[in-house]
Amino acid sequence: MSRRVKRPLRPASERAKGARPHRGPAAERGPAHRAGGKSAAVRLGDKQRAPKPFVPPEPEKSVAEPPPLPTKVQTVVVTADEDNMRVDRFLEARFPGLSFSHIQRIVRKGELRVNGKRADSKDRLEEGQSVRIPPLRLDTPKAAASLSEAAKKTLQDLKDMTLFEDADVMVLNKPAGLAVQGGSGITRNVDDMLEVMRDAKGQKPRLVHRLDRETSGCLLIAKTRFAATALTGSFRHRSARKIYWALVAGVPKPKQGRISTYLAKEESEEDSIMRIAAHGDEGASHAVTYYAVVETSATKLAWVSLKPVTGRTHQLRAHMAHIDHAIVGDPKYFNKENWQLPGGLQNRLHLLARRIVIPHPRGGVIDATAPLPPHMLQSWNLLGLEADRFDPIENAPEE
Repeated sequence: MSRRVKRPLRPASERAKGARPHRGPAAERGPAHRAGGKSAAVRLGDKQRAPKPFVPPEPEKSVAEPPPLPTKVQTVVVTADEDNMRVDRFLEARFPGLSFSHIQRIVRKGELRVNGKRADSKDRLEEGQSVRIPPLRLDTPKAAASLSEAAKKTLQDLKDMTLFEDADVMVLNKPAGLAVQGGSGITRNVDDMLEVMRDAKGQKPRLVHRLDRETSGCLLIAKTRFAATALTGSFRHRSARKIYWALVAGVPKPKQGRISTYLAKEESEEDSIMRIAAHGDEGASHAVTYYAVVETSATKLAWVSLKPVTGRTHQLRAHMAHIDHAIVGDPKYFNKENWQLPGGLQNRLHLLARRIVIPHPRGGVIDATAPLPPHMLQSWNLLGLEADRFDPIENAPEE
C-alpha cells in the first residue's frame, strides 16, 4: 500500500512501487496495473522539479472547524458554489458531523424545507433558494469499549478492501453486491460498516460519493470533518477525475466519443430508472460522459473506458444504453432484444470504478486504482482481453 508523499517525485528508477507521475503505454507500466493487481498512489503536481525542504503538514487543530450545529431553526440561502447540489450532500457539506441516518430522518419528516416546501434528499438545489434547517445534533459518542467479534470481523473486512489510507482519507475497493448505504431490503452496507471506526469523540468516517450496489471499485471515504469538507468541495467543483471500465454489447462507433443528454428519474410502482429527457423537462439534469473503446471481442462485445464529467444517478448505465451499447449484466438498462450472453460469462453488472484522482485535502494528489472484480476478471480471461492495455480515455477532456 502506498502512502501520500509530501516531497517532489524522484526519478523513475528511484520511485517506490505504485507511485507514478502519469500513465504511459503498457510496456511502461508495472505489474500493479495488471488484472487482479491493485495500486494507490498520491503524487505532487507534474510542474514541480527542484527538490524543496520538507515542510510538515499543519496540525489538524489549526484547520478551521466547521460551523456549530444549529440549536434552533434557521434559514440559509443556497450559494453559487452549492447550485445543483443534492439536498443530502448540501447538509453533509454544511455540517460534516451529521450522520447519514440523521439527514435522512429530518428530510423524511419534512423538517427541512426548500422555499417553504418539503424536499426529498435527492432533490437538486438552486442558487438563491432558501433552506429551512431544523435543530441538528451529532450522534451521541459511544463509550470506549472493546470490539465484539462481529465488529472485529467488520474492521478486518474494511482493511481488506482498503486501497489507500492515511489520517484523513481512505479509498476502498468496494465489492460488487455490497451497498454503499442502507435502504429497503439491505442488511449490510459500507456506511454501517464504518461504525466500527467511530472515534472517541463519536465521529466516524464519512461517505464522500456513492457507487451503485452492483458496481465495484474505488469508493472515497473522509476520515475527518476537514477532509469531508475539502473532498466534497472537489467533487462539487469537478476537480475529481473518475475512470470506469465496462463490458458492453456490440462495438460503439466511433470508437471514441462524447455523450451529452439530459437525464430525469422515471418512477414506477416496482422500480425507478433514469430516462433520457429534454432540456427543460421537470427534474432533468445535464449529463456528460466520454467513452473510448479499449479492446473488442469480435463484434459481439467491447471493453470500454468511461469518464463521467457530471455525476448523475446511473449516468454511465443510462448513457451506454442510450447509444445502444448497454453494459453487460445490467438488470435495469440492458435493452437489446434476443441478445445471448456468451458462454461462461456471469450475468452480473460489468462495471468497475477503475480509478479516482482527486486533490488531497492537505496537498498532493490521491490516485487510486482498483483491480477487476472476480466476475469481470473471469470475463476478461474468457474473452482474451488484456487488462494492462493502454487506456485511451486518459486523453479525454475534462469538460
